Amino acid sequence: MLDDRSPSSPTSTVVGPAARFLCEIWEAVGGDPVHLRHLAITSAGALPSAFYVTDLAAAAIGAASLAVAELASLRSGTFPALQIDRRLASFWFLTSLRPQGWPMPPQWDAVAGDYQTADGWIRLHTNAPHHRDAAMAVLKTPVDREAVARTVVKWEAEALEAAIVANNGCAASMRTLAEWADHPQGQSVNAEPLLHRATTTGGGRPRWPRPAARPLQGVRVMDLTRILAGPVATRFLAAFGAEVLRIDPYGWEEPGTVPEVVLGKRCARLDLKNPDDRQTLEQLLTQADVLVHGYRPDALARLGLDPLRRRELNPGLIDVCLDAYGWTGPWSGRRGFDSLIQMSTGIANAGMCAMGRDRPAPLPGQSIDHATGYLMAAAVIRGLIERLHTGLGCEARASLARTARLLISGGRQPTDAAPLVPEQPDDLSEAIEQTGWGPAHRVRPPASIEGIPMSWDLPAPKLGSSSAAWTGNL
Repeated sequence: MLDDRSPSSPTSTVVGPAARFLCEIWEAVGGDPVHLRHLAITSAGALPSAFYVTDLAAAAIGAASLAVAELASLRSGTFPALQIDRRLASFWFLTSLRPQGWPMPPQWDAVAGDYQTADGWIRLHTNAPHHRDAAMAVLKTPVDREAVARTVVKWEAEALEAAIVANNGCAASMRTLAEWADHPQGQSVNAEPLLHRATTTGGGRPRWPRPAARPLQGVRVMDLTRILAGPVATRFLAAFGAEVLRIDPYGWEEPGTVPEVVLGKRCARLDLKNPDDRQTLEQLLTQADVLVHGYRPDALARLGLDPLRRRELNPGLIDVCLDAYGWTGPWSGRRGFDSLIQMSTGIANAGMCAMGRDRPAPLPGQSIDHATGYLMAAAVIRGLIERLHTGLGCEARASLARTARLLISGGRQPTDAAPLVPEQPDDLSEAIEQTGWGPAHRVRPPASIEGIPMSWDLPAPKLGSSSAAWTGNL
């Protein structure tokens, strides 16, 4: 029996916006509030932002780590104490990788970014070639930033947004918080739960032994995600022993983000439009414990892998997914990314006003992506815990827009908030990680769980470097 009154458990030191965020995330994943007393947040300072990004980072990583501790406690009978270092959590919300002797590729392509329009601002997301082609077809300009700017300024923001989206591209005009709250999609998203959760019929008991030091060892996670929230979720699962197999199509690359997020994973390629490769994927799915995917809602259905088919293949599957703009409303299923969500929901405008700037001022890093990733990781682990008790699988759905609502609900961070202490040499791990691109250090893990190291068994590999197969025996 679990002794939840263990004297080693800390009295929670989580206060302020971090406490609010933590409680809401933990409730969303079905966690018992009594477990919150085992979590402490240490260190001080905050990333510069109009919103409480550092508090969100500590709370999101804290909730996912709390789920790991809960899982471990089911074997040991004692709930381990855990701490989250808010400085390190902040750094992980930016980037954890520190290359040694080689440069990371640029995060954005030559066109992506914010542009002034005739009546405001718009952001173009053109990192993927097909998204860039869609935008350029509307603008009818060469792939040249100055040429794009000269054309964009002649458009009204919402008209250009609508034209690019209609052409299967990605763009977002800058709205205020009030405009988003009044927008039909904003109203729909704000009425949604932070996480849609449902237990599914059928299932099976887990196969994994749950050793105390690696609670997820033996758990098989199929990763069908790309930039950026989903890969963050599966990277976290790998940190506690899960076998993560990422599947990408042939030719797909993410040079600016892959080295950051494939830590601890094996990466393979399949063409899911090819019947043989799709059969391979289905066979892998029958042997998985978890599926994490970030395809648009109808994409897997078009491949014959709708939720019913996935459940037929694996009744006990923990099926966790996300989209950008929410699961209800006129924009449900709309393409989107963190930077676009920040423009649509009013975050970039609020930052501009708070900081006295003359252009959009987004959050530091892709903070909405990261927070959603840890929310998804927590949902996976709590799904595994519930399957231990019921034998049933589950489904969970998150969205970037709803996570943005969580951050906004925490209110505004004072402009004179104490900054974080800058990165110090001892903030980096001593070990050198031999990534597929060259040696690198990582920032030390932000979570400390008593008796359970947060560590990765594999360095970050290049996409397509492994075969599409699970390792070991069932």
